[in-house]
Amino acid sequence: MAWQVLSALFLLAMGGIHLYLALTNVSGVLGILFILNAVGTLVLAIAMIVLRGGLLLLASVLSLLFMAGTLLALVLALTVGLFGIGETLHGQLVTTALVVESIGVVVLLVTIALLLRGRRAA
Repeated sequence: MAWQVLSALFLLAMGGIHLYLALTNVSGVLGILFILNAVGTLVLAIAMIVLRGGLLLLASVLSLLFMAGTLLALVLALTVGLFGIGETLHGQLVTTALVVESIGVVVLLVTIALLLRGRRAA
């Protein structure tokens, strides 16, 4: 349960970063995508806490894919650009987002591994 809560907290942190940026700094299509990201992380964080069994494993895998995809989008924006948008490490909360999303991916991987180990033991 501790890893589920930790996973949910990292999802909420990622969503919080995107919501803050959407409300203070980012507009247009990217702002809308950031708000959708925040909503998605809220739904996934709730799922990580309330679901059990196979549905929890599914929510964990979806959360991992969502967070890894968000991290990949940021890395692409930092390197080659994404949808015509470029980003730098000096951008608002970019470094924070990189750290939160990278650690979040690792936390979700551990959560999934523990869930799979628990299924095998049962």
